[in-house]
Amino acid sequence: MAKGQKYYTEEFRKTIVELYNSGKSLAELSSEYGISKSTINGWLKKAKPITVDKDTSITSAEYQAMLKKMARLEEENEILKKAMAILAKK
Repeated sequence: MAKGQKYYTEEFRKTIVELYNSGKSLAELSSEYGISKSTINGWLKKAKPITVDKDTSITSAEYQAMLKKMARLEEENEILKKAMAILAKK
């Protein structure tokens, strides 16, 4: 973590997003909790739901986590394919 950078818990972030969604303005939240508006905007962007199907929606953070996991699984799959090719030659 960068020097002088604050860490906020996931629970705190969710609380701030819920307060914003319940009607508090960005300026009110920023002055009341001492958090920059850009930080709150980032949390709001990550918490904004993305509609996947008719009945399914996920947040941007969940989508990014799924992409990361998919990339890791594809890499593991390629490693296993190469290992199988090597073992098949023997």
